[in-house]
Amino acid sequence: MYNLPGVHSFSEVSLLITHCNRSRSLERLLQAFKNLQCSFGEIVVSDDGSKPEHLAYIQQLQHTYVFTLVTTPVNKGLGNNINKGQDAVSLPYTLYVQEDFEPSEQFAQAFGDALYIMQQRNDIDIVRLYAYFSYPYKKPFGNGFSKMKFHAAPWYTNHLKFYVYSDHPHLRRSDFLEKFGRYAEGVKGDITEYRMAVSFIKHKGKGLFYDDFTKVFYQRNSAAEPSTMNRSNWRESQKPVLLMIRAIYLKFKLLKCTFDLALSK
Repeated sequence: MYNLPGVHSFSEVSLLITHCNRSRSLERLLQAFKNLQCSFGEIVVSDDGSKPEHLAYIQQLQHTYVFTLVTTPVNKGLGNNINKGQDAVSLPYTLYVQEDFEPSEQFAQAFGDALYIMQQRNDIDIVRLYAYFSYPYKKPFGNGFSKMKFHAAPWYTNHLKFYVYSDHPHLRRSDFLEKFGRYAEGVKGDITEYRMAVSFIKHKGKGLFYDDFTKVFYQRNSAAEPSTMNRSNWRESQKPVLLMIRAIYLKFKLLKCTFDLALSK
């Protein structure tokens, strides 16, 4: 697979970073790639209507880290941010990362292997490199990767099966939007992700999942620039009543996702 040199030049890959009001986090991400001696054919930063002070800082960063900045005058949401960023990409492969992540020492080897696989296998649309939870239904592929297997049958009861696609850091082909459609705009970020996940399945997308999925990237949320995504407390509580409610909710979600997929155009 990937022969690990001292300097890692991924010349066929565009690094696409989505950003909003977290310019120091963006700087940390770019510096982390530099520290690992990882370079890309191009870097695109797609900004979602950040405040003037953050935009000014990003423009300063362009003197240190060469990248294309794509902006919008007002916040238009995750879907628009990814769409306009992907539109600016010009190379065959895209590494998509949100600004609050940081690559680990394991990144170069894992990413090099993922890129090699995509170069050799035209049927692979996406390689996922980070997740909160493992994809539930997989088949070993080799070199630390597994192939995600979506099963529509209702006895495959884990609702996470619908997330063959995820917005977490991943490598994909740059014609992704042509095959699976553009991201939904004007809705919340989790709905944007879910609709793309449904489209990915509907259009018979195929993807790999890195088995050591918490070791390639780390999600960093500082006190100065905290995460803008918060989970409801009832979804994380271990109280018996709330656990029962959560179990019922997940069964409902499984049915809803099944119907959404069946009714999708």
